[in-house]
Order: sequence, then C-alpha cells, then structure tokens
Amino acid sequence: MKYRQLGKWGVRLSVLGLGSYLTIGYKVNEETSRQLVRTAYEHGVNFFDTANAYNLGKAEEVLGRCLSEFPRSSLFVITKVWGRMGDGPNDRGLSAKHIKEQCEASLRRLQMDYIDLYMCHRPDPDTPLEETIRAMEDLARQGKIIYWGVSEWPAWMMVKANHIARDLGARPIAVNEPRYNLLWRYPEKEVFPVTLSEGIGNVTFSPLAHGLLTGKYKPGEPPPPNSRAADPDQNMVLKELYWTEENKRKGQELVSIAAKLGTTAATLSIAWAMRHPAVTSVILGARTVTQLEENLKAVDLEIPPEILTKLEELYPVPQSPVGL
Repeated sequence: MKYRQLGKWGVRLSVLGLGSYLTIGYKVNEETSRQLVRTAYEHGVNFFDTANAYNLGKAEEVLGRCLSEFPRSSLFVITKVWGRMGDGPNDRGLSAKHIKEQCEASLRRLQMDYIDLYMCHRPDPDTPLEETIRAMEDLARQGKIIYWGVSEWPAWMMVKANHIARDLGARPIAVNEPRYNLLWRYPEKEVFPVTLSEGIGNVTFSPLAHGLLTGKYKPGEPPPPNSRAADPDQNMVLKELYWTEENKRKGQELVSIAAKLGTTAATLSIAWAMRHPAVTSVILGARTVTQLEENLKAVDLEIPPEILTKLEELYPVPQSPVGL
C-alpha cells in the first residue's frame, strides 16, 4: 500500500480507502462485510468511509463492529452529517443542533470515542456557514472529531467557508469528497485547483461510475442479473448520470485498452483516478472480496503515457459547466 498526506495536513491516508455506500450494512451481509474490511486492512488500507444516512445508520453500526478488531490508532474513519435521519423538522441539514446530535449518534453506532474526520455530506442553503463551522469547531475542541470536511461542495463555497473559519479562529476544511471518474471529470475544472491552493485533500468516490467503467454493461443489452443497474434500489444515480449507449460502448473500448496492460477496466479506471495530484485517496465500493482484491491492484499499476493519451481521447474533460 502507498500513503499520501491529506492535503497540507499531517495525517497520511492509504491511497485506496474502503467505502460502505450501498454495500456494508445494506446489500452486503455482515459476514461478507467483515471479510471486506479485514481484506482491506490486511492490504494496508487505513481509511474507511461511511455516513449516518447510509441505510439510516446501519452502515455505521456494521462498519463499527467490523473495525472493532483492529487498533483504533491504526484507522482513519470518515462519517458524515446532513441527510435526513428522522421525520422531525430538525432531523436533517447542517444546523448546530443536528450536527451535535448526529455526531453523538454516529459515535454510538461506530462504537468509537472520536471520529477522525466529520464531513458535511452536502451543502445546506438553509443554514449559515458560520453556524456549521462553529459547530464543527466545538466538536473538535470537545475531542469528538479531529478534522472536518465537505462532500460535493462547489469550489466557491469551500473558499468562502475557509475565509469564515479564519475570521472565527476555527479550523478550516481539511478534506473534500467529490465524485470523480473518467466519465465525471468536472472536479478538474474548478474544484481540484481550489483544493490544491487551499491545502484541502480530496478523497474521491465512484471511481467506476457505478459500474459503467467495468465493461459489464454492453450496448444494446439489458444489465446482467444481480448487477447494480438491475437493482432499482441502487441504480438511480447510475441511470441518471451515466446510462447511455455511448457510455456503454466506451466501456467496451476501455476493456480493450486495459487488456493491453494485462489488467481490467476497473483496475485501470481506479489507477487513473489515483494519478491526479489533488487526489489523496480513492474510495472503493466493492461488494465481494474478489472485487476488492482486483481493485487493490490499482496501487501498483503504472499507466504508460500512450495509454493516458488514449484515455484522454476516449474520455475528454467536459466543456459544459455542469457538475462540481
């Protein structure tokens, strides 16, 4: 395993992390979840990502049990706040009340005394940034979190938040978690330049575009049984962002490019996402140990310049300003 510094901050994360969205505590049973966590840890992964909203806390509960067999000091755990966790008017968002209450709940579910990094899962236009930043600073001073960060925030909002944090004498944003893959290169336009300038690390998610970059989905064919695209509980984002015949065609071409390197399209896609200098770590979403072991091979995959050129031609940076 290789490790990188989290932006300008002193902590170092494995270049690949294990996520739990739609997997641990949801579509993957606890025994397989434990095997996934153990396999990742044995390969040097120290970074594990979850959120309170993943299956309404079940992901945190299962991940916490799976991680309990390892020394706490060897782990870097991210969880998040923002998503709706109940029916009440204050059961979502980034208010100080919701942040405090959900941090306490996440600590209980994870069975931990502190969270390495507490993340604002999405922006909350109904709450002033000052309130959110003060709430995160309070948690840090109480020893309940070490760092705080954001996910899917636009570049301008991160800059504004850091200016406010400096004015308040509070900790600035340590990390950003953007969607980033060959089919979603929007962060390269504004987000990555800003995070590099601000010293914010990036832990990126969805490196396989919900499976479109594995080659499993073929043009003109229905999704294979038991795949994410075939499951209405999991395929909403996939169908909304990526599900086109052109993207499926490109996936087949990606398989051919990867084969020339003696690897898979999935491993190549993950290695490609890791190579950007703004990226600290790439979050994996494997559902089986076999998938995870294949994905972990990306750590050692060197992509030759001619292959990078082919990937640039196949998946160019979008010109549209859509995205973050």
